[in-house]
Amino acid sequence: MTGSGNDFVFVDGRSAPAGFWTPTRIREICARQTGVGADGFCMLEPGSSALAVRLHYFNRDGHRAELCGNASLCATRLASWIELGPAEGLVLETDAGLIRGRYLPGPGERAEISLGDVSRLSQPPIELMADEMTAHFVRVGVPHLVIAVTNLTAVDVPGRGRELRYDPALAPDGANVDFVGCTPDGWAMRTYERGVEDETLACGTGAVAVATVLAATRSQALPIPITTRSGRALEVARDSNGSGGLYNVRLLGEGRLAFRAILGS
Repeated sequence: MTGSGNDFVFVDGRSAPAGFWTPTRIREICARQTGVGADGFCMLEPGSSALAVRLHYFNRDGHRAELCGNASLCATRLASWIELGPAEGLVLETDAGLIRGRYLPGPGERAEISLGDVSRLSQPPIELMADEMTAHFVRVGVPHLVIAVTNLTAVDVPGRGRELRYDPALAPDGANVDFVGCTPDGWAMRTYERGVEDETLACGTGAVAVATVLAATRSQALPIPITTRSGRALEVARDSNGSGGLYNVRLLGEGRLAFRAILGS
C-alpha cells in the first residue's frame, strides 16, 4: 500500500502469527532490489473488541516502531477491505496507544486518523547551519525534529538528516528529521526517517509535527495542507478547545492499495 508515496507491505495476521515475521524476514521483504520493497512492514490482526484492529508496525530495518501516520491511514483503509474493522470508524491498537480512524468516501482513496492532543514542544540545543532558522522537537507517537529552512529544495536530506538524527541532543533514541519551508504553493516538507535511514517521500506523523511547530511559532491556522516530497499533500486539522492548544489533532491522507501478492516462505 502507499500513503502519499510512503509505501508499506501489509500482511493479514490471521494467516501467520506475529512471531513468524522476524527482523531478518522483514528486512528481506522491504529490500527494494531483492524483495518487494517498502519503507515499512505492517501486520493487522483482530483487536480486543469488535471495533478494534491491532496494528504491528516495523521499520524497514526490522525493528518495531510505536507509530507511523501514513501506515495508520493505510491500515484504516485495508482493515475495512479485509473485514477486520468497520469503514465508518475503528480503533487501531498501536504500540503508541489507541488511534481512531475512519474511511473517507469519495475520490482519492483517503482516510482520517485522530492522534489526540499534541503538546510539549521544545527547542533542543542543535547547532544550526546557515540556511536553517529554527529547530523544534515534538513527539507524535514517535520523536520528530522539525527544522525550518530558507530553501527546502537545496537541503541535503540524506546527509544533513543523518547528522541530526544522531545529534547528541536527541540521545538516546534519536529522531525523525523533518525539514519545512514555505514555497509559492504553500508549506512543504521533506523527511529523513529513522529505521529507513534515508529520505522518504512522505511522513504522516512528520506532517503533524510540522503543523504543530507552524501553529506554535508562525500562528498558522489549521487545517493546513502540507506538500510532501511525492508531490501529494497531507492535511492536518484539529478541534478547538479554546486554549490555543492542539486538541484532537487529525491527519487526513491517502491510503491506496497498490497491488496484492502471495509472499513465499
